[in-house]
Amino acid sequence: MTTRTLMAAVMLSVVFLGAVGSAGTAFAAYLGNVGAGGETGQNTLEEILEIQQRRIQAVQDNPGAGSGTPYLDADGVVGATVISAAVFGGIAGALFLRGRSGKYAAMGRG
Repeated sequence: MTTRTLMAAVMLSVVFLGAVGSAGTAFAAYLGNVGAGGETGQNTLEEILEIQQRRIQAVQDNPGAGSGTPYLDADGVVGATVISAAVFGGIAGALFLRGRSGKYAAMGRG
């Protein structure tokens, strides 16, 4: 078997298995199970809509409460961004400084 044929077979199998593996998500809209007697399972569309309507009503009743997302907290959006920027920036800076010197640095650059 040639390399080209083998690579084509591997690529087709990856594509096919990826398509078959994601077929279960196509039925995500049908959340509940309906029995023969008409009884429904947990998390049906009607139950989820009711929960969402209660959430909207709670937000309208308390306009000063905000969205509930702590932006400036360490657990919030900006806090997590600053922490991750400091960590990854520190690692990148250490690698850049380390890469300017050493055994494999190009001559005349460092």
